[in-house]
Parts: sequence; C-alpha cells; structure tokens
Amino acid sequence: MRAVPRHLFVPEAPLEQAYGPESVVTFRDEDGIAISSASGPGVVAVMLEQLDVRPGDRVLEIGAGTGYNAACLAELTGPSGSVTTIDIGEEIVEGARRSLATAGYDRVRVVHGDGADGYAGDAPYDRIIVTAGAWDVPPAWREQLAPGGRLVVPLRIRGVTRAVGLELDGQVWRSVSIEECGFMPMRGPGAVEELNLELPPSRGVRIRVDDGKPVSVVALAAALDAPPALAWSGVVVPWKPMVHLDFWLAGAAAEVCRIIVLSQAREAGLVDPIYSWGSMGCYTPNTFSYLIRRPAAGKDGQEMVELGACAYGPDRDRLATEVAERIRSWGRARDALSGIRIEIHPAGSTDRPAMITADKRHSRVFVLTEST
Repeated sequence: MRAVPRHLFVPEAPLEQAYGPESVVTFRDEDGIAISSASGPGVVAVMLEQLDVRPGDRVLEIGAGTGYNAACLAELTGPSGSVTTIDIGEEIVEGARRSLATAGYDRVRVVHGDGADGYAGDAPYDRIIVTAGAWDVPPAWREQLAPGGRLVVPLRIRGVTRAVGLELDGQVWRSVSIEECGFMPMRGPGAVEELNLELPPSRGVRIRVDDGKPVSVVALAAALDAPPALAWSGVVVPWKPMVHLDFWLAGAAAEVCRIIVLSQAREAGLVDPIYSWGSMGCYTPNTFSYLIRRPAAGKDGQEMVELGACAYGPDRDRLATEVAERIRSWGRARDALSGIRIEIHPAGSTDRPAMITADKRHSRVFVLTEST
C-alpha cells in the first residue's frame, strides 16, 4: 500500500482525503446515489489480508472501482502473476483503465462486464475478491476458482454484511475469516437491490433494507407520531464497536434493517440511536426498533455503556422487548463470538441447526456458532 500512489486513483480528491481513513465516492447514478467509490484504506488492507495473495497468483477482482485495489493486487502478485478486474459500469471501467495506466499498472486487465459471471478468459484463478456487496455466490465464481483457491466476498445475509474469506470443501464454501464491513451492493441483471428509503414527509429518518422485502414507508412514518417505547437490556459493555451484534438481531422474528438518522430528526426529538449515523435495528410492517445506549459505571477510566432498544409504532412495546432480549443473547455469547463461522451450501440443501439460515437463488447460507 506504500508503493501504490492512491491519489492518482482519486484525482479529484484533495490529498488529505485521498490518503484519509474514509472511502471516497467517485461515481453516482442519475438519482445521486453513490454506485462506486475507493474504499477506505483500512477496509482495503483487511480484505487483502483475508485474500492472502502470493507472488505468481492469478487474481480476479469483481468491482474495478477506481483501479486502486487492482494496483495493490498487482504489487502482491508481482510480475509473475496476473490481475484481472471487471466492472459492469462502462464509465467506471474507463476511469480505472486511465488511472492504472497513469500509475504504471497497465498490465492489469480491465474488463467491462457483469462480475456475477466472472471472467472465463483468464480463469482459473488462485484468488477471487469481490469489492461490492454480493447477495449471493454465483456458480461462475466456484467454477473459475482453481483447486485450493480462496474467495473473499462482502456477503449480504438477512440485512447484515460481512467480508467473508471462503474456501471450497467439495460443493460447500466454508469460512476461514469473517470481518465486519459495509459496501455498495452489486449491480446487474441478477442483483437483488438494497433499498434506502426516506420516511415521509422529510422526517429525517431513512430505513435501509435488504432481500427485496416490502416496506411501507408511510406506515413507518406514522409510527413516529406516537411516543416511543424504551427497553434496557442490562448488558453493560465498553464503548467500542459491537462485534457481530447485528447477527443476533437477524435471529429475531422481525426483519433486520439500518435506521439512518439525519440532524433534523434529532432536533425534532427522535431518541438518539447508538451511533452518530444511526443504528442497526428491526422492523415490522408498521413498527421499527433500533439500538440505543446510555452511560454506565466504568472502571479503570474505561467508558462503559448499557445497551437498549427504542421502538416506534403500534407494536413498539413488544418489538423493543424482543430487541432487548436479542441484546441479552448476544451479551451471553460474547466470549464465543470468535467461533462464528459461515457455510454456503448449494440451493435446496438439507436444513441444519444454525443461528441464521438464508436462502438465496444459487445457495443456502448458514451462520453457525460454537453451539450449532
């Protein structure tokens, strides 16, 4: 990463932004929605570590973006390896080609096409990395991976996304690493859209949902007309990222979502969510709930918080209570969080005990804990 001049891949960004910790949006669609970006350097580093590229490897990247990640891959494979990157956006492909050539990485092949189909022309690959949120694992990725190869993919599971390092065991993908992440969803004919919906009339609250589930934004907006219900869990933890808590929310009866909160909603009296951007949560047709926190007694100068749930809507008491119970379940399991693993079986495979089961078009995904 020291070798690759990142600023050449985001030429419109000032240097402090190009080399800063956040992602840099580079393309938006006609509605102004971001469809491509340069991921933050920390995310890039984590996923490259998961991929474990060796000199001489043949690598396929799905999602060309700015070309920056492909340049990093070219450094890792060395001159004896090869890197192919593919993107469905023609403008994105042209931009990546220009940036790679400018930075001296014109040996990277940049292809215009649907990444769900991979790129058979340079297969088989020792490593495949996906740099967009994938709802499923298409057969082409398995078919184009060499024996003993590895796939790293930001996989969307019931509204939760994880960068998963996967290796094949026969017809079953088994995780070798799992990292928290967030990515723009893949696009293309077979893509499942991730929806970002604003509650009318300009409430300053947005709900992000996955899996093509229906949402009545009118009903959820009406939920804000009544006071909320609060349920505190009694779970007190250090104030830092809550590892895998959203997986436990996905085990609830309600659907998982993200509640994005703008400043006007806070000014109007909305209960503060757990993070500055909003919170993970759950929703039903007319009620939604999200995580909240309040200060708790600390020790040795460490900031501690108690986790809870806030819910708006006619079913607010029940949903807040359910989310608080999911927090307690997570709290009881925190010592075993490192034991979470993911398996991806062919669609229609036999059911098995799992914390989460997610049926996709081509596969059946199981999220497993040490007890399942």
